[in-house]
Amino acid sequence: MNHKNQIVTFGCRLNIYESEVMREVSDQAGLEGAIIFNTCAVTSEAERQARQAIRKARRENPDKKIIVTGCAAQINPDLYGNMPEVDQVLGNHEKMKADSFSPTNTKKILVNDIMSVKETATHLVTSFDGKTRAFVEVQNGCDHRCTFCTIPYGRGNSRSVPMGLIAEQVQKLVQEGFTEVILTGVDVTSYGGDLPGTPTLGQMMKRLLAHVPNLKRLRLSSLDPVEVDTDLFNLIENEPRFMPHLHISLQAGDDMILKRMKRRHLRQDVIDFCQKVRKMRPDAAFGADVIAGFPTETDAMFENTRQLIAECEIAYMHVFPYSPRPGTPAARMPQVGKAIAKERAGILRDVGQVNLDKLLRSMIGSTQNVLVENDNLGRCENFAHVILPFKGQLNQIVRGKMIGVQDNKLVMEA
Repeated sequence: MNHKNQIVTFGCRLNIYESEVMREVSDQAGLEGAIIFNTCAVTSEAERQARQAIRKARRENPDKKIIVTGCAAQINPDLYGNMPEVDQVLGNHEKMKADSFSPTNTKKILVNDIMSVKETATHLVTSFDGKTRAFVEVQNGCDHRCTFCTIPYGRGNSRSVPMGLIAEQVQKLVQEGFTEVILTGVDVTSYGGDLPGTPTLGQMMKRLLAHVPNLKRLRLSSLDPVEVDTDLFNLIENEPRFMPHLHISLQAGDDMILKRMKRRHLRQDVIDFCQKVRKMRPDAAFGADVIAGFPTETDAMFENTRQLIAECEIAYMHVFPYSPRPGTPAARMPQVGKAIAKERAGILRDVGQVNLDKLLRSMIGSTQNVLVENDNLGRCENFAHVILPFKGQLNQIVRGKMIGVQDNKLVMEA
């Protein structure tokens, strides 16, 4: 499908989903030939990459309209508005509306106070350019104030999408041919606290699976281990359509660092969570987000994090060397230094690689259900990548025996 506007996405799965919304609403608004940058503010590196990409796009496309949106633009609109390459800056709330992209809208900076946004509506997106997994936004914003994070200032406070709207969208995606749906948000496990009757995430997922019986696979983008409710544990244990791949918002494995980060969990909570899940679903695999080199982190504190990742056998690691975000409490704490943070990040990635290798090798000889993603690649239920011996049909689930490991992927028998 040839779209009129080019969208460049940085950052999280929620941004990927929102880029698809923008693709549709900008087309509806009659915008043509623009380049839209959907930025991220998680790290200073993500922002640097965005600014670099904006400058490059202007050099290569002197006549195209350049629009910048996303978390970095929401938090610091003037920075992007003052870039000579940028024609327009839109906030995170504004980017989801067609009229923001209208060619008649000539206001250079259109960014509201995100804290004033009280609700979130899920937009029905059915295109998902070239992807087999569809993302559905169930929640946006965050009520927590971790000391390293600027995201609440880019996303606002937590607000949930009503259950009926989520079921309606998932049903539509299944009708469009999607086999797998990922529920995404900024703080997904806080789902429902602002809705009538305060449903939990687990209750919503249970009802969703009941309402859409023909959905084959459901995943979560990430979760906070201490916020998992009884219904969600029930799904992990008893629902084969809920995939056994859980991505933990871990950040660190040392109690003092976790407290200084203002996280809600402690080290033991994560160990207990992984053990409990593995008892319920022996085939479960874990991923985690981790910050290396957080302010005040000593070698001993870092070693606690390294040991936790090894002990819990976390295989899918997203590791970020700490970078101070202006205005956050962590930026004012005694810093560890970039070189040390980078070195520690490398060590954690290596531990994750050992765990991934162990996980894949443990699956050799087993028979797996694999969702075909593109050409001859697919994914198992626990998110392991698989090289297929044939060119499969997109969104089809194929079953086969795993006979080896190559380039961090399983190999299926011909």
